[in-house]
Parts: sequence; C-alpha cells; structure tokens
Amino acid sequence: MLPNKHISLLTLMKALFPFMFFFIFSCTHAQRTETTVQSEWNLTESQWQSKLTELEYYVIREKGTERAYSGAYWDNKALGIYTCKACAQPLFKSQTKYESGTGWPSFWGPISTENVSVEEDYSLGIIRSEVLCARCGGHLGHVFPDGPKPTGLRYCLNSASLQFEPSAPKN
Repeated sequence: MLPNKHISLLTLMKALFPFMFFFIFSCTHAQRTETTVQSEWNLTESQWQSKLTELEYYVIREKGTERAYSGAYWDNKALGIYTCKACAQPLFKSQTKYESGTGWPSFWGPISTENVSVEEDYSLGIIRSEVLCARCGGHLGHVFPDGPKPTGLRYCLNSASLQFEPSAPKN
C-alpha cells in the first residue's frame, strides 16, 4: 500500500514540465513539407565536403549548429536576399529579418514556402521543427512559434547555411 501523501502544486508542475516543454515546442504552425532533393543536388558526401568549408559541412550536411553570436549574419542589417549557401536557392528577404535576441539570424517568413521545407527533428529528445532548403535538402536551422506578426513564427537559422546577396543601390 502506498503512503498517503499530498502532492503539492509545485511538485506536480515539476513533474509535468518536460511534457509541457515538449508540447509547446512541437506545436508550431509552420507548414510541414517533405524534402525532395533535386537530382542535380543529390551529391555524395565526398562531393559536399569538397564544395563546403568544414563549418558549412557540419551545419548544412550534419545538421549542426554554430555558436550563438558567432555567425556572419546575426546582426546584418543590410538590404538584400539570403540564399542557401550550398545551392543558391533564394530563401529569405532582409525585410523579414528581425532581432530576436538569440544570436542567430531570425526571420518571420521565407520568400516562398516552396523554397524551404519543414520536418520534425527528434535530435534533442523533443520534437522541433527543422528548416531545410527545399532544393538541396541542406539544414538551415529551426522554426519556432514565438515570432512576430504577421506569421508568429521565428525561423532561427545558422549563418553558415546562408549566403547574403545585397540589393543593388537605387539611383
């Protein structure tokens, strides 16, 4: 027979926190799509290694993450377009970039939902929404449901997976 103990609200909340965390971060509103790598970008890992730097390969092909505040674009405020570092697919406009305070480039929406795909990521023991380049399947980062309007989403990306193309100056 179990002893008659009262469970405090704090004890109950501590017990439920992992499940609440799991639920909150697995419930994004980003459109989930399957990534179908185009044949011209279906390279061997050896070919990818020769095409990318060590950090780019780690992030894009091994689904790694660069350290916060270490990437080239977390504080970039120039106008232009962010493309996939691996295949040059246009991904995000600078007009959708905002300061999230995370140390990674953050955007509230892609140029087109057809240019990125979102898949479930179980790598940390929780479900997160991984953002991939729809053309080459390269890992870009993750999307979270805590972004600004109009989407309420935060595409939190690695600078190593991006290439910035500045806009031409207007005369």
